Amino acid sequence: MNNLGKPLGDGAVSEFLVVRRVLICSGWLLLVLAAAGWYFHSLAFACSVLIGGVLANGSFWLLKNDIQRIMQRVADAEGLENAAFTFEKTRFFLRFYARLVVLGLVLFVLASRVTINVIGLTLGLTTVMFSVVIIGLSTGKCWRPSKA
Repeated sequence: MNNLGKPLGDGAVSEFLVVRRVLICSGWLLLVLAAAGWYFHSLAFACSVLIGGVLANGSFWLLKNDIQRIMQRVADAEGLENAAFTFEKTRFFLRFYARLVVLGLVLFVLASRVTINVIGLTLGLTTVMFSVVIIGLSTGKCWRPSKA
């Protein structure tokens, strides 16, 4: 069941679990990278990794929520006019780009107020990407097109 109490199909459940696994893996990876950065480099490096990771994970989590919301609204409006779908799609893209602008502004303000190690920040920002690769490789699915 989804968070609105409606049953999901098998594909939706597995996709939801994969995204959840990516978020969990990304959180653990962020903690490991921050601890390793603190141990091997410095506290400022670890803080930079944490800042980048929190921003990336928070943005990914908000994106996940927006995608779930648009999919639910489109499913609820199924059979209705195409204008409802167009409105939801436009709203999703506006929120997406607004989130990117806010993320850029937050990074700008942090860089102007706090001493940030650029390598650590970049490493923190890539935790979601690393998690997607790790989870993708660990699923063991064949990525080649199947013969139909």
